[in-house]
Amino acid sequence: MIFANPSYFWLFLIFIPLIVWYVMKQKNATPSMLISTTKAFDKVGTSWKVWLRHFMFVLRLAAIGCVIVILARPQTRDRWQTEETEGTDIVLALDVSTSMLARDFRPDRFEAAKEVASKFIAGRETDNIGIVIFSGESFTLVPMTSDKAVLLNYVQDIKMGMLEDGTAIGDGLATAINRIKGGKAKSKSIILLTDGSNNTGIVAPLTAAEIARRMGVKVYTIGVGTNGEAEFPIGRNIYGKVEYQLMPVVIDEVTLKKIANTTGGAYFRATDKSTLNDIFNEIDKLEKTKMDVKQFSHTEDNYLPWALALLALVIVELLARNTILRNIP
Repeated sequence: MIFANPSYFWLFLIFIPLIVWYVMKQKNATPSMLISTTKAFDKVGTSWKVWLRHFMFVLRLAAIGCVIVILARPQTRDRWQTEETEGTDIVLALDVSTSMLARDFRPDRFEAAKEVASKFIAGRETDNIGIVIFSGESFTLVPMTSDKAVLLNYVQDIKMGMLEDGTAIGDGLATAINRIKGGKAKSKSIILLTDGSNNTGIVAPLTAAEIARRMGVKVYTIGVGTNGEAEFPIGRNIYGKVEYQLMPVVIDEVTLKKIANTTGGAYFRATDKSTLNDIFNEIDKLEKTKMDVKQFSHTEDNYLPWALALLALVIVELLARNTILRNIP
C-alpha cells in the first residue's frame, strides 16, 4: 500500500497535546472527601468501568488516527501485467514544417492533423503505436507503446519549431521504419502525413520505401492540402505576428503514390478536415494479429477499510457512553 499524501502523517503529532490534556484532566477531575480513616475501604478494588473510561479515550485517538490515514489517501500499488490481445504495430510520421500552418484547414493544417491523429490513437485500444515527427530533420517523439495516455499527451505537446525547418520525407520515413522494425505484430504500418515535397534530408523517399517493402512494412501516405491556393505563413511582422500570403498548394503526389504502391499501402489526398477524418477511419480497418501487450493498472484509492474502522470506533464509543458508562446526573 502507498499513500498519495504522506505529509498528513505529521498530524499524528497532535496526539501528544491530547494525551497531556487527558492526563491533566484526570488529575483535576478526582473528587476528594475528608474522613478520619479509609481502613473500611481497603478491601474495595477499582471497578472495571474506571479502566473502561480510559479505554474510551484510546478509541477516540484511534478514530482520529483513521481520519489522518484517510486524509493521506491510501492507494493500491500499480503493477504491470502481460495480456494476449489482437492489435497491430503503427507509427505515425507527422510533418511539422512551417507550411503546416497554412490556413486551408481550420484553424490550420497543423492543429487539424493533431486533432485527427489524437482521435485515431484514442480508438486503437490494443495497438502498439509510435510517433515520429519530421521537417528538415526527423525525430522519434514516442517509441512503440500501448499507453494511450502517454501518446495523446505527447501529440498535444507537439509544437511548431521543434525541428529545423524543411521537408525531409525520406528521413521521416526511415526513422519510422527504424522504430517499427522491432515490433512483434504481424501487421506493421506507417502513416506518413505531409503537405509538401521532399527538399532536404539524407535518405531519398523511394529508397526508404524500398527498405520498408523488404521489411514487410506498409506505408500509407497522406497529402494534406486543398486543391488550388491557400494562405501560407511567410514570416512575422515587426509586432511578432505571423503574416500570411495566398500561394499555390504544391504536393509531390507522384512520390507519395510511389511510396504507397511500393510498400503495398495506399495514398490519400486530404483536402479538408472531414476528408482527413475519413482517411484515418479507412486506415483504422488495418489487419490485426494476436500479440502480447503490457497493460498498466492505474492506482486506486483504498480508504474504505479505514472509513469502516472509523465508523465502528465511533459506534462503539457512542454505545458504551450511553449504556454501561452512562453518567447519572
